Amino acid sequence: MQRTTSLLAPVFFAAVFIVTLTAAPAQAQTASRKTVWSQEYWAQKGDVKLYLYRKRATPPKPGAAALPVLFLVHGSSISGRSTFDLEVPGRGNYSLMDTFAGYGYDVWTMDFEGYGRSSRTAGNSAIAEGVRDLTAATDLVMRETGQRRMHFFGESSGGLRAGAFAMEYPDRVDRLVLAAFTYTGQGSPTLADRSKQVEFYRANSRRPRDRDMIRSIFTRDKPGTADPAVGEALADAELKFGDTVPTGTYLDMTANLPLVDPAKVQAPVLLVRGEYDGIATEADLINFFTKLANRDKQFIVLPGMSHSVALGLGRDQLWHVMRSFLDMPTRSRSAQRD
Repeated sequence: MQRTTSLLAPVFFAAVFIVTLTAAPAQAQTASRKTVWSQEYWAQKGDVKLYLYRKRATPPKPGAAALPVLFLVHGSSISGRSTFDLEVPGRGNYSLMDTFAGYGYDVWTMDFEGYGRSSRTAGNSAIAEGVRDLTAATDLVMRETGQRRMHFFGESSGGLRAGAFAMEYPDRVDRLVLAAFTYTGQGSPTLADRSKQVEFYRANSRRPRDRDMIRSIFTRDKPGTADPAVGEALADAELKFGDTVPTGTYLDMTANLPLVDPAKVQAPVLLVRGEYDGIATEADLINFFTKLANRDKQFIVLPGMSHSVALGLGRDQLWHVMRSFLDMPTRSRSAQRD
């Protein structure tokens, strides 16, 4: 794959690079839905039931070596399975879960409080509450897998949740991928428009979310960066859970940023941005990137992509850079002595 770089350091464990991909999308090898094993789980957070979903290439077997765990964290408007295990008939593979199960990962996702199959409460499911949800969820994942650390992928406000969790529970986080992320929100056209409703978000724990709103996820930044069939399939999958979602992440993103302190994130970080994403400016993300504590970090821009890199036309580029980052070898002891 050809790359053009604006900043490049030697590629080893402490690598630091900002990359703009320019080559054609990589062809990913993925597992078939017919062969991937899956299982549903429930975690308990006080009186709140949290839904978890798991996929891997084969069923777990007693005594077998544990697979690396990848935990996928959803955003503000769509629940976990709809985001990361979407089926779009006749349009190819859109399941991030199937893709990484095929790569050999034990892949999990969840619905946060107030979303999808999880308990609907009077709460607004803010970022801090999401950290508590992830705590309960990872307690269960550790029990089921025997793995004490796991990789995380968070998209949009899911990146804020994953980043905030990484600050609070660094011992549970291996490598961290933040996509469609925002730091301070300064200069973001999406957040500037959203802030017009900030008093509504303060006064209400839920907001409307209809088919047009779901379609707009793929058109608000740059029409043509996603297949229109994806918006329809996503709406079909998600609206069965109702036409409202919690307001907490919207309130946090319009009134309370920054929520993730890069100096307190100890994990290696891959920061991924779609070329046209309006949730954050490139300058805001570079500011975050330069302050990250761990020098094992990458900032990659995906061309022709907008906000939803997981469900865009160039999603296989996301798979490629994620897999490369998650499979990064650790430095050998001899290299550390050198």
